[in-house]
Amino acid sequence: MIEPALRLDQVTHVYVTERAASLAVSNIGFSVSPGEFVSLVGPSGCGKTTLLSMIAGLFQPTRGLIERSGQPCERPSPRIGYMLQQDYLFPWRTILDNVMIGLEVNGMVDDVSRTRVIRLLDELGLRNVQDHYPNQLSGGMRQRAALVRTLATEPELLLLDEPFSALDYQTRLQLEELILDILKDRNKTALLVTHDISEAIAMSDRVLVMERNPGRIRREIRIPDIIRCAGPIESRELPGFHPLFHEIWQELEDPERKGEGR
Repeated sequence: MIEPALRLDQVTHVYVTERAASLAVSNIGFSVSPGEFVSLVGPSGCGKTTLLSMIAGLFQPTRGLIERSGQPCERPSPRIGYMLQQDYLFPWRTILDNVMIGLEVNGMVDDVSRTRVIRLLDELGLRNVQDHYPNQLSGGMRQRAALVRTLATEPELLLLDEPFSALDYQTRLQLEELILDILKDRNKTALLVTHDISEAIAMSDRVLVMERNPGRIRREIRIPDIIRCAGPIESRELPGFHPLFHEIWQELEDPERKGEGR
């Protein structure tokens, strides 16, 4: 039996302040197989980013277990890459120096890793701007640089927290296609948080729909092969795409529906 790349078992988290305690997520359980791409969609405040932060090892759940390849996720690791909505590139460092930061912090800089990073820059169309500074690049190019930085440490699991939401529509589609190709070529496992239902369908093998108060997994939807095997741009034109979009939309719009008849 293949060990899951990621497993959550009865994960619950409570935020505690001086005045109150708030149940953010409750009894979350799911697994992600090696090389699988899974998306989390749900209303604002349902705990999607809280889940990613716990998986990244930034803090521990109040109750439950999170494992990566059979090992507890207890602290940040270079084997987990975390890509956010903002690129967080340092303005005083060149693009090459920015994408090397993770390697520097983890003491992993050598000729092999530097060659690998330059090859990644080339694949993402950034080789000719590696000596530029972030303010000289477009938003889309900056996010490409952020992806190179995320991949530089060769993580086994990528956590993507709405990495395209600040970009224009055309750039988003281009980056969806590019990132998905790169992840599939490298057999990377990915968990994407997004508010964009179309993005979730176009990029994923499975979509997990969450509800809030507290955050729970409401439903799991497997993407049909004909959509899953098409590219993010092409898949949006396939006959089954829009019915699937409306199915997920209905799950999000009707919080009282519990998947009757399924």
